[in-house]
Amino acid sequence: MEALSERLSDLDSHVHGAIRVIAFYDTLMRRRVDVPALARSSAGLAACVVGIGIHGTGRVVRIAPDGREAPCPPQPTSSTAPITLDEEEIGTVWLERPGAPSPLDEVLLDRLALATATVVERYGPARTTMADPALVELVVSPDTDEAARARALRLLGFPAGQPLRAVAVRTRLPLDKVGVLLCPTGPVKAAPLSDSGVILAATVVAPERFPAGVRAGIGAVEGPARSWEQARTALRFTSARRPALHYAELGALALLAQVPQEAVRDNADVAAIADISGNPEDLETLDAYCATGSLRRAAHLLHLHHSSVAGRLERLGKALGIELTSPTGLLRAQFALAAWRLLDG
Repeated sequence: MEALSERLSDLDSHVHGAIRVIAFYDTLMRRRVDVPALARSSAGLAACVVGIGIHGTGRVVRIAPDGREAPCPPQPTSSTAPITLDEEEIGTVWLERPGAPSPLDEVLLDRLALATATVVERYGPARTTMADPALVELVVSPDTDEAARARALRLLGFPAGQPLRAVAVRTRLPLDKVGVLLCPTGPVKAAPLSDSGVILAATVVAPERFPAGVRAGIGAVEGPARSWEQARTALRFTSARRPALHYAELGALALLAQVPQEAVRDNADVAAIADISGNPEDLETLDAYCATGSLRRAAHLLHLHHSSVAGRLERLGKALGIELTSPTGLLRAQFALAAWRLLDG
């Protein structure tokens, strides 16, 4: 190993140096090193601090050339490379080299990233966020027997008996990125399923911390199948104003999801909401008023004078056939708006 650990500065040509770097990491892989040993050997080779960060676990290893843990705060990063496993970026490797980069830094980081991906895959379950949709479907299906569900969870890398929460997601963002953002610590798995994405995790961040461009329904920790059913129901109630919603927050509103679509569509109040839905301004005004229950608070949300909102609500009330400023009228509007959203899924 010492013979391979020549300093990059001592290598007499780029080609010869690249060959030696490749041979160095081939030797490390044959010796089945772990992440700390990989970082330690790389720091000795590079003659500067080497860092390895794994997104899914939040683990960061920084090693100085003498083989010890690098001091904090870290130096500025001189060069970086992504760690990719199964076409998913699972982490980053970097060098903290003072001064100008070495001509072989790019080669070293490329081989270090490949070696790290191999090590991460070798030790323990696969650490990628994206999972086999068939396994995830086994976990969340109500028709799966418990033995098959337990086996699927084990193959996904979740410890036996760990409470899990399901999240139903609609987004144009990469599902693996969303999974990591929703559950930055602990195991998390994501897969596309039917008309939405499913994310399985022990814990998720608060709805207000969800990334923009994500609609999400969050199930309770009541078994994966039950949690997934709840998550899909909560997703149907989300809106632009409330893009992420816990099922528990729905309360009795969740009962609306069990009403046949034909009955909802034929309801006069829901039909009236559908009639005004083509006007975004009207829909936004009604949504703000139903969300706050107060003319003045709705005006604050809409950044309008309360008299302007009052005029809009009076016009909307006539169009809907509902006295919006009365308690009964407000309740009718809230239920009609929630039921109308269910029609759009």
